[in-house]
Amino acid sequence: MPKIVDHEFQREVVAEAAWRVIRKYGIEQASVRKIAEEAGVSAGSVRHYFTSQSELYAYSMRLVSKRVNERIRHIRPTGNLMEDILEYLEQILPLNEETRLEMEVWFAFVAKSMSDSSLEELRNQVDHDLRRLSELLIAALIESGSARNDLDRNLEAERFYALIDGLAIHAVLRPEMLSGEKIEAVLTHHLRTLCRP
Repeated sequence: MPKIVDHEFQREVVAEAAWRVIRKYGIEQASVRKIAEEAGVSAGSVRHYFTSQSELYAYSMRLVSKRVNERIRHIRPTGNLMEDILEYLEQILPLNEETRLEMEVWFAFVAKSMSDSSLEELRNQVDHDLRRLSELLIAALIESGSARNDLDRNLEAERFYALIDGLAIHAVLRPEMLSGEKIEAVLTHHLRTLCRP
């Protein structure tokens, strides 16, 4: 009986290996050979699943986004809006090994997308999704009656988006200076400034 191969699973295995190679060596040194070795497959197998490095990078970027979105979809609101907002943000920010790896390789892909136009649309889509999440979280504060009366919805959504993005960058670049506890403290403080006393 022929062996049944789960092609989507194998593509994810290769993409996750690409994440680890990119994290260890950088995206410019992430050769098919290194990725294949990391995945425990032949270089020919990598080329079977991905016809080009750009295709592999695009798939790997989508996989990061897919994993984050899956975690967010599985959140069950507790009814405590502040705790729920922090729970959503914990799925994005580099607060543990899994999310740190995702964020590190995401930034490598973002940098690569500046010179590889095939990745630009995907980068812009994820940027749009994160901005939209910021808008939804600010809207939730307003609609729940928790927000200050003078809150500017659009301005605060943009500021919140910038805060999340900035915290992610600093957590990746200087993890020794920005622990998970400090990130949560900054977010909690910021959310409190948006709410009624």
